[in-house]
Amino acid sequence: MDLQQGANAPLSGARASVRFDWQASSGVEADASAYLLTAAGKVRGDQDMIFYNQPAGAGGAIRFAPNGGAGSFDVDLAAVPGEIDKIVFCATIHDANSRGQTLALLKDASIAVGGGLRFAPALSDAREAAMVFGELYRRNGAWKFRAVGQGFNGGLAPLARSFGIDVAEGPRAPAPAPAPETKPAPPPVRLSKVTLEKRGQTVSLEKRGATFGEMTVNLNWSRARGWLSGGAVDLDLGCLFELADRRKGVVQALGNSFGSFGAAPWIELSGDDRTGDVADGETLRINGARWPAIRRLCVFANIYDGAPNWQKTDGVVLVTMPDQPPIEVRMTDGRNDKRLCGVVMLENDGGRLKATRLVEYVRDQEELDRLHGWGLRWVAGRKD
Repeated sequence: MDLQQGANAPLSGARASVRFDWQASSGVEADASAYLLTAAGKVRGDQDMIFYNQPAGAGGAIRFAPNGGAGSFDVDLAAVPGEIDKIVFCATIHDANSRGQTLALLKDASIAVGGGLRFAPALSDAREAAMVFGELYRRNGAWKFRAVGQGFNGGLAPLARSFGIDVAEGPRAPAPAPAPETKPAPPPVRLSKVTLEKRGQTVSLEKRGATFGEMTVNLNWSRARGWLSGGAVDLDLGCLFELADRRKGVVQALGNSFGSFGAAPWIELSGDDRTGDVADGETLRINGARWPAIRRLCVFANIYDGAPNWQKTDGVVLVTMPDQPPIEVRMTDGRNDKRLCGVVMLENDGGRLKATRLVEYVRDQEELDRLHGWGLRWVAGRKD
């Protein structure tokens, strides 16, 4: 059902999937975010802002996953804390003030809840850089969705501040020494995202606590159909791994080698999206508590069916973990004669996580193995 601005509709079921879709013009970066608000219209704290750099909130009741250039949220309605009155879902243009960009540069923008509700705000003449697309709200003990379409001048930072979020956009300035007996303010939510754009470019991350926590590597790609074997794209995510004790192997759907999060190799593939219909794409989960046991892993994407056409996949890999900026690698310089792309190398560098952009196109996993000296023995395999 397509909703008009201001219209609302009840939700059924205990969960809600909220998905953004849009096509951004060249040079435009847009982000999706959600805010858990009390009856006062404010968050309880910075933890109630859910976005690419803080992808879960309310004890896991709401989770964010990238969806190509947009994003989707999975909401466990029954688990949302009782003091939360509504959840608002927003789209913003990244760094809008310095670039002079607005939401008018997003084409075919919409928000959908489940498979039945959809709202597409009119953005062709938009002068704002941020907008509340819609909201989930409680009414008489039940949840409903409202199509909002309320524009907001400025980008993500001023929008977040309107809900009570303390935001830092640029490099973090040294904190002044607190006055005696003064409790220091909590650090602001970091909006930064690290994009590795050139081959060999690296970034190194230090642990912020005892461990890195749960680390995820998400692969997403264009949902375009009809150009691979007449159907949807079957793009697979996997990795070569080497543990600290020198054991080596591969985690991938091919051969049903899905790995394990709770035991060696401490890396698990969430599933196999064969159609491109899964909004969250495919995800590798890495047990950051076991990071000392992992020496390195080489993340790859593989076109399983049809003739290779990397330029049309618009593939992107996003590495996320708690309290760290997400690391983004786009497969922008694709070749059409190779089936597999080695995307990023993740290495244990003295306890730090070192990520290096690869984006190198090879024939198959065996060729990638030889390129980086894994030394595995390979046999033909298939997916059941």
